[in-house]
Amino acid sequence: MTADASISVNGHAGAAARPWERALLWAGVPLCVAGLASTGILSQWRAGRFAELIVLALLSLGAARLLQRVWQWRLASGLALLWLLALAVFAGPLPLLATALFGLAALALGGLVDRSAPAALRVVVGFVLWAGALGWLLPLPLHYRATYLAACVALVAWQRRALRDACTQGLRGWRDAVDAAPRTAVFAVLVLGLASTGSWLPTMQADDVVYHLRLPWQLLQAHQYPLDPGPQIWALAPWAGDVLQAVPQLIAGAEARGPLNLLWIALTAVGVWRIALALQGTPRAAWFAVALYASLPLTAALAGSMQTETPTTALLVWLGWLILQAPEPTRPRLWLGAVLVGGLLGLKLAAALLGVLLLPWALWRHRRLPALPALLAALALVLVIGGSSYAYAGYVAGNPFLPLFNAWFQSPYFDPSNFDDARWHAGFDAWLPWNLSFHTDRYLEAFPGGGGFVLVALAGAWLLALRQRATTALAVAATVLCVALLLPLQYLRYVFPALVLLLPALAVTALRIDPRRATWLLAGVCVLNLAFQANGFWLLRVGAVKTTILAAGRDAPLLGAHVPERNLIAAIRAVPHANVLALDASRPYIAELGTRGRSTSYYDRPLQRAAAQAEAEANVDGTAWAALFAREGISDVLVRPAALTAAQRAGLARAGATRRMAQGEIEWWRIGAETTR
Repeated sequence: MTADASISVNGHAGAAARPWERALLWAGVPLCVAGLASTGILSQWRAGRFAELIVLALLSLGAARLLQRVWQWRLASGLALLWLLALAVFAGPLPLLATALFGLAALALGGLVDRSAPAALRVVVGFVLWAGALGWLLPLPLHYRATYLAACVALVAWQRRALRDACTQGLRGWRDAVDAAPRTAVFAVLVLGLASTGSWLPTMQADDVVYHLRLPWQLLQAHQYPLDPGPQIWALAPWAGDVLQAVPQLIAGAEARGPLNLLWIALTAVGVWRIALALQGTPRAAWFAVALYASLPLTAALAGSMQTETPTTALLVWLGWLILQAPEPTRPRLWLGAVLVGGLLGLKLAAALLGVLLLPWALWRHRRLPALPALLAALALVLVIGGSSYAYAGYVAGNPFLPLFNAWFQSPYFDPSNFDDARWHAGFDAWLPWNLSFHTDRYLEAFPGGGGFVLVALAGAWLLALRQRATTALAVAATVLCVALLLPLQYLRYVFPALVLLLPALAVTALRIDPRRATWLLAGVCVLNLAFQANGFWLLRVGAVKTTILAAGRDAPLLGAHVPERNLIAAIRAVPHANVLALDASRPYIAELGTRGRSTSYYDRPLQRAAAQAEAEANVDGTAWAALFAREGISDVLVRPAALTAAQRAGLARAGATRRMAQGEIEWWRIGAETTR
């Protein structure tokens, strides 16, 4: 009998499942088949993208098998190494090394809070402490490559013995986990590898090139971050995620989004694995929980972005694991929880809500409140770690949540209204799990199937998890989180962390109810999710991963095809320049320019008003636009000729602007330039 088979039979000892429980477990399969057949979703399927994943899977398995034969490696270990090497090729070795150093420094820092905590949790805690400290220091001119490098190296050197022990224990734990369920481990690592392909891509998603890149690049270029929401209305929004992106970027001198996101995914996977074991699941169930997480299309899509849901998921999962631990009145446990909740607060207000909503479960689980002084100290720690952006926004703009809730705070930096996106009010009803699965485009910037099929295919496991003693608390907590986030706004990305928290309960329940055959159910759901991975985001759908592979990791071809502004900005950065204006309000993709990037979009409210005034001038001789260029210190302009108005064209001519470079439909014009190319 194989290790996996032994675990499947013996690992779920207890009363045999009733026939109706098995029937309910499998009820999601015909529902899923019916959805695939009746909703037209198959017309949105991109078979070519799925075929590319199959090719990558076969190639990696073949190479890992070779490593196994030559060096006697475990197959799962060989796969993990190969996918890591692929990341080095396509994301760059220096960003990968910088991220590794940052991870070690975070492990050292987190160990100062609780050295007995799992290594992955210590890394998460260390990252949060880094973000909390740096958030308060952003306005100061301290953010240099040498500063960050010295801080990381000093922490690693100081805690070298603890780091050595942690790495040794981690390798031993990895071997034990793989040996406990070798075939399922191979499957899970393979699915994780396929999800990691999103981290190979350059940063191209709209929110990133409009906003998220701004902070890391500003620190890299100017070594401080001005607290001015005028040119970018989101400049003082919660910034912990972007602060963490900045650290390896400054160390490497290049963007390190891909390696850092993959590290977050790995930390989440370890947390999911540990939660499954805490729910009295077997190692096989734990590996399937990891595979379910990795197979979700949003996991790969978020790996290609700077959105906060990737780190939020890691923090939420580890907070769930912490709550699941046996009640123990130790102060380090309280500090760990406070750090995680503070990190959620620093990432996003919605993420903080997730942490707050888990508090009733934590109180019920541990049955007692900490002493009042300890509780107040923990609350203070939460605010110190996560409160920098809110404090600065309240001081500078008069609204700690700018641009949210401005109907109440009336900050002059934004309209006196509450920010809302009307696209994500499709309605909350009992059909929502079905619609999120088969009509995902109503709830996310994605395509049908882009949310995965867990909510339908494993609906029976979900219901059963709510009544299984070992999984009830987690299943109820995760369900409450999903409902709480979906009630006001039906937007799938915000719910993603809560959905991942639910997955261990689903995997454990499925294998407890039907230990022998549930393997096929869980593996089938993973494969179906992977088949629709490309529907999670348009970049995956248009073959960006294939383009990256064919370009051997060079970013320019992919950027030129989809976000040519980034290539043009790289050229602008190579010459002396002042401020750069994105003249097309629909493409304000200038975040990486920091404070030197301006746009006529709603993100830059003062310039938006000035542009509207210039366009409203009675004459179209360009005088108003030329005056705007001079007044705002504009030296370079990014233009989409098809969107130019007559007044803008005349203004460029009056300012003496000439075209320097063109890529696709975007052109770079330099004011006062004499040469073109």
